[in-house]
Amino acid sequence: MAARLSTCFLAYGWSGVNCRHWNVRSSPSHRLLPASCKMRHRNLSSQHKRQVKKLSPERLPTNAKFQPNSEKDTESATSSADEISNLNHRNESHDDIGTVVAVEDTNSDKDAESATSADETSSLNRRNVSGDDVGTVVAVEGTSDEDLNRPTILNEIKPSSTEEMSSFNHEPMSSDNDGAVDDTNEKDLNSLTVLNEIKPLATDASSGEDFSSFQIQDLIGMIKNAEKNVLLLNQARVHALEDLKKILNEKQELQGEINILEMRVAETDARIKVAAQEKVHVELLEDEMAKLRHGLSTRGGTGTNMQDLHKAVPIPPNNSIDFLIEELSLLRKENMSLKDDLQALKAELSNVRGTDERVIILEKERSSLESALKELELKLHVSQEDVSKLFVLKSECKTLWEKVEHLQALLDKSTKKADQAISVLQQNQELRKKVDRLERSLEDANAYKSSSEKLQQYNELMQQKIKLLEEHVQRSDEEIHSCVQSYQESVKEFQDTLNSLIEESKKRSLDEPVDDLPWEFWSRLLLMIDGWLLEKKISSNDAKLLREMVWKKDGRICETYMACREKNEREVIATFLRQTSPTRAGMYVVHIAVEMAPVAKVGGLGDVVTGLGKALQKRGHLVEIILPKYDCMKYERIRDLRALDVVVESYFDGHLFKNKIWVGTVEGLPVYFIEPHHPGNFFWRGQFYGEHDDFKRFSFFSRAALEFLLHAGKKPDIIHCHDWQTAFVAPLYWDLYAPKGLNSARICFTCHNFEYQGTAPASELASCGLDVHQLNRPDRMQDNSAPDKINPVKGAVVYSNIVTTVSPTYALEVQTAEGGRGLHLTLNSHSKKFIGILNGIDTEAWNPATDTFLKVQYSAHDLQGKAENKEALRRHLRLSSVNVRQPMVGCITRLVPQKGVHLIRHAIYRTMEMGGQFVLLGSSPVPHIQREFEDIAKHFQSHEQIRLMLKYDESLSHLIYAACDMFIIPSIFEPCGLTQMIAMRYGSVPIARKTGGLNDSVFDVDDDSIPVQFRNGYTFLTPDEQGLNGALKRAFMHYKKSSQSWQQLVQKVMNIDFSWDSSALQYEELYEKSVARARALASRV
Repeated sequence: MAARLSTCFLAYGWSGVNCRHWNVRSSPSHRLLPASCKMRHRNLSSQHKRQVKKLSPERLPTNAKFQPNSEKDTESATSSADEISNLNHRNESHDDIGTVVAVEDTNSDKDAESATSADETSSLNRRNVSGDDVGTVVAVEGTSDEDLNRPTILNEIKPSSTEEMSSFNHEPMSSDNDGAVDDTNEKDLNSLTVLNEIKPLATDASSGEDFSSFQIQDLIGMIKNAEKNVLLLNQARVHALEDLKKILNEKQELQGEINILEMRVAETDARIKVAAQEKVHVELLEDEMAKLRHGLSTRGGTGTNMQDLHKAVPIPPNNSIDFLIEELSLLRKENMSLKDDLQALKAELSNVRGTDERVIILEKERSSLESALKELELKLHVSQEDVSKLFVLKSECKTLWEKVEHLQALLDKSTKKADQAISVLQQNQELRKKVDRLERSLEDANAYKSSSEKLQQYNELMQQKIKLLEEHVQRSDEEIHSCVQSYQESVKEFQDTLNSLIEESKKRSLDEPVDDLPWEFWSRLLLMIDGWLLEKKISSNDAKLLREMVWKKDGRICETYMACREKNEREVIATFLRQTSPTRAGMYVVHIAVEMAPVAKVGGLGDVVTGLGKALQKRGHLVEIILPKYDCMKYERIRDLRALDVVVESYFDGHLFKNKIWVGTVEGLPVYFIEPHHPGNFFWRGQFYGEHDDFKRFSFFSRAALEFLLHAGKKPDIIHCHDWQTAFVAPLYWDLYAPKGLNSARICFTCHNFEYQGTAPASELASCGLDVHQLNRPDRMQDNSAPDKINPVKGAVVYSNIVTTVSPTYALEVQTAEGGRGLHLTLNSHSKKFIGILNGIDTEAWNPATDTFLKVQYSAHDLQGKAENKEALRRHLRLSSVNVRQPMVGCITRLVPQKGVHLIRHAIYRTMEMGGQFVLLGSSPVPHIQREFEDIAKHFQSHEQIRLMLKYDESLSHLIYAACDMFIIPSIFEPCGLTQMIAMRYGSVPIARKTGGLNDSVFDVDDDSIPVQFRNGYTFLTPDEQGLNGALKRAFMHYKKSSQSWQQLVQKVMNIDFSWDSSALQYEELYEKSVARARALASRV
């Protein structure tokens, strides 16, 4: 609530003086004599402003008597004036300023009426001022015209003073707050009206002194001044009401503007200055009042004083002395009433002092509230900024939500439309199918209609022609009868001629070899003859003669076999024994191995045994293969598999163990399968390699194979053994079986990989019957790195007549300390019989033009099938087919350290980074490598560019070779490698490291030191990621930038001859030289 501070004007009341005849007229009402109030000076600076709470002071009684004689009266008046001044200058509010000008007439006859008028005036002032308004209230009390005639002296009021002494801003006040000013129950201090202390001028009636010195003109002037003051007060009230209306209008404009406070503070400072001036004026009035008191106290003094008084105031004539005496007595009475009034005023002043203390407390509270208000204003300002930001964010959020809802609605609509479109599309497709069926039916109906019409026409024509034909038939029957007779005569002549030709051809066929029959036929004949020999049904000499006829492909033996199809075995043997033509067709070569493609294949060894055997067979040599009979072989690839009715016993661990012999043909080659009846079940393990007793398994097989040759009476020219698993054959042959009569053969040993040497403790060698003490020597089978171990590969190198490996470069590498794996010294000491021959591939099995595993067959002259196989592989492996020209990199290998598994792993990610596809087929016998690639395969199991198949799949390998554009072979070392040859056979460009057989078969496209006709791939030297990246990048750039040049490169690599023909020729030369030397030595003996 706001408190209004009123500016008080001090009124001075005089007793009524009637100028008519100078008669004194008494009046019961109080007369206010001119007096001045003294106010103590206070600091009125803006730093000491105080907050004033709502006050409800008691109203001063209108009949109060004032006592001017006491010093306490002076102090009370001074204190009251100070408090009024402080209130005038320190009470602040927000919008309202009130000015109260009070003029009090103390006519005793009109006390009640005057009080009522004052209450109404105060009430009127409160109704005109609201909580936010500025009001100026001028209160003038008086109820009769007679009172206006009494001399009343007011403080001089200037028009500007009423504006400067307006109250300060305060809290808004409710418009309903219209209570009276004197209502003490309300806490709202609406106005504060304080009258000046009035000190009447009285004379002691008992002194009897006359005051004839007063001049009538002065009294009249004083009355006129009082009238003027009343007029000024009325004008001030009118001006105040006008100002109130103006301020009410200005309030609406100034609301909310905080800067107005500073202007009002400045106005307050100005008002404080005016108040200070008024305070000085009040002090002057207090001095005058003191002089008047002094004069009253000395009114009964010396004559000098009376004379001075008479000098100051002229004495009226004698006839007015009585009047003055009466007037003086009245003054005495009035002085007594004034004393009573002073006592009451003193009581009121004491109350004012208490009010002043409360005002001080309120000012302190006001200062604290001001500081709190400033903090709240700052917080309000910050909060307003935050609210504005929050409002902006809310508006933005609301806008976004509206957009989201709009988008959601659009999405729902589009989804519904899409669903409708899909359903409509499906309906359209169904309708399209129905339309197609209707169109086909319509076409068929039209065709049937047209054909029926044509048939009708045709029938009519045919009926006419039939009639004609019946006539011609009758004529032709006679001609046919004559022709039949002539034909029968010619048939007889032709039959006679044919019989004569058949007899002549039979005679010629007996003398010429038959070349048009497959090798399976001749292998079957050989196996049949060997079976008769082992079963003691024919002699060894007869068997030898029959074998020579088969080697020679004698037509008589073929004719005999054809003629004996429906005869029993005894008649067949008798028919064969009648054929005697002892001739020899070539060398007799027996391969003892543990692998053979495709029935028992793990690596390249199986391909070499089959490929070399077929190539030698084509060159006219008798080739036989001896294999263990594994339980995990592909038996469906063996033709005519059967067991012989014979048992071969072989020595092992001090005992003789029986071996069952099986025969069959694989890829046209005769194969003997040895099934040992040993409690260890050596070859019934579900896998070819990797068993804990591999040394025993394969040493047992090596002796059983030689035992079979001895038991069958075979006299091979060459016994060719492979790798450490059959390396035992060489020492067994020379130490045990050559003395027994199996001495016609020369031993050839081929090591396909010197990393695997099969070393074992020397004591285990005794199991197969060899003398450990004789062989465990540095120059024989003792391992070069561990003297207590036996090295089968070293024994084969020492005991063989011919030692080969699978490429010329690898033969040079293994004779160094880095590549020899400890055997470099042994190989160097036997270097005269050591040679490297590059392997070949079976060009019939690996032929894209006839490969049945492919989706589409193709050749170097028609590469369209290669693209179709690429697409077929993508569909099969669920790879991306978006880019038809996207390069595909393949890798088929065993995942072992030798093959560069870290580079294969890097190539997978590098190919993906370069925008290609990668396909891997293979597995690892090393557990941690297998697990690593299983994790990679799992990571890429649903990837569109990468696929890993951790197994071996023969049919899938053919498709991968045909589909890939490039093949990666990043081997750390590679004895030969068939992958690059097969890849080039199928048109896949190799990316290989320059080592071993890779260096002998892949020549870099960008190597100017190599003739252009031999450049066929991309190579790198260092076995690291940088080297692989360079070769892979060059290949990708070539593939992407020049499709025509790439196609020419593909055609070139497909036309390179990697068959076994050249390799078989080199082996044939080695065989013949070794056999010739053996025969030369035998002839000397």
